Amino acid sequence: MYKHFFRPILFLISPEAIHHLIVIGLKIGRWIPGCIPALRAVFTVRHPSLEREVFGLKFSNPVGLAAGFDKNAEVYNEIAAFGFGAIETGTVTPKGQPGNPKPRLFRLPKDSALINRMGFNNKGADAMLKCLKKEKRRAVIGVNLGKNTVTPNEQAPGEYLSSFRKLYDYADYFVVNVSCPNVKNLCGLQDKDNLEKIIAGLTEFRRGQAVYRPILMKISPDLTESQIDDTIDVLRKSGIDGIVAANTTTSRDGLRTDPQTVEAIANGGMSGAPLTKRAIEVVRYVHRKTEGNFPIIGVGGIMSVDDAAAMIEAGASLVQIYTGFIYNGPGFARQICKRLIQKA
Repeated sequence: MYKHFFRPILFLISPEAIHHLIVIGLKIGRWIPGCIPALRAVFTVRHPSLEREVFGLKFSNPVGLAAGFDKNAEVYNEIAAFGFGAIETGTVTPKGQPGNPKPRLFRLPKDSALINRMGFNNKGADAMLKCLKKEKRRAVIGVNLGKNTVTPNEQAPGEYLSSFRKLYDYADYFVVNVSCPNVKNLCGLQDKDNLEKIIAGLTEFRRGQAVYRPILMKISPDLTESQIDDTIDVLRKSGIDGIVAANTTTSRDGLRTDPQTVEAIANGGMSGAPLTKRAIEVVRYVHRKTEGNFPIIGVGGIMSVDDAAAMIEAGASLVQIYTGFIYNGPGFARQICKRLIQKA
C-alpha cells in the first residue's frame, strides 16, 4: 500500500518538507496515548536469532537507521518504534549551523535514489545534549560527529573532541564522519595525518572515562583500495572500534534519470540503489583485509531485503538504512528482520 498509494502522494511534496512534517508528526505522536506503543507492536520483530553483540553493545536486531534523519536527536525513541535496533543521530557539529542553501535534497525516482547536499545542518551539540538527557533510550543510540563548515581542517581535531566530550555520557557509540562530500574540504580529513590527530584526541579522552564508548569511522565509497588500506592501517593502530561503510557517493555513473536533470541538481552525495553494488564491495573488501576481526556497519544502497542479506553476507555485523526506508516505507526494517530470521 505504501509504494502504490502513500509514496506517490508524499513524493508530490519536496523531500525536505516531508522530512520536517514526519518529525513533527512523531513529536505529536509522543503525546497521543498508546500511539508509539502501537507502532512498536506493529513494526517490531523480536527473535533470538536477530540479537547481536557488536563492539561490546547489545542490539535487539541488526537493522539501524543511518545518520541524517534524526539530526538533533529529537525523535530517536519514536523512530525506533518502527523496528530499528539502533538509531544513529546527527551529524552534529559543536555549534549549530544552517547548512547549505536550499534546495539541497533531491529525489531520483527512476533510480530509487536521493542526492543531498545538506551540509551538516543541525542545532549543535548543546541542543543535542538536551534531547539526549530527556528520555531513557529504547534502542542503541549512536552519534555521528562532524565539524562546523567554517572551521579550517587544521582545527578539526578540536571540534570532534568538543562534541565527543559533551555528549560522551549520553550515547552508546560515536561515529567520526570525515567522508561526507557535502561539506567543503571535509574529505581532506581522510588522509593519514588528519585521521591520526582526530582519533588520538578522542581515544585519549576516552581513556579517562569510567565507561567505554565505541568509536567508529565512516568512510567514503569513492576511496580507492589503496586509500582504504591506509585508513584501515590508521584505524588498527589507533584504537578505533569499527568502520561504517559507506557514505554517499559523488559518482553519477549508470543513472536512468536524464542527464539534464542530474546536471541541474549539480553537486551532492548520492544514496540509494546506484550505490548498492559499490557499498557491498567496500564492505567485502574491508572484511577481507581485516580478516573479519573488525566490526563493520554496512550502509548504502540497501533498497531490498536481499540487499540487506547480501551486506551481511559480505561481512557487515550490522546494517543501516535511510534511502531504502524512504522508498519502501515504515515497514522496511520489519521486512529485513523477518528475512534474516528465515535465513538463520
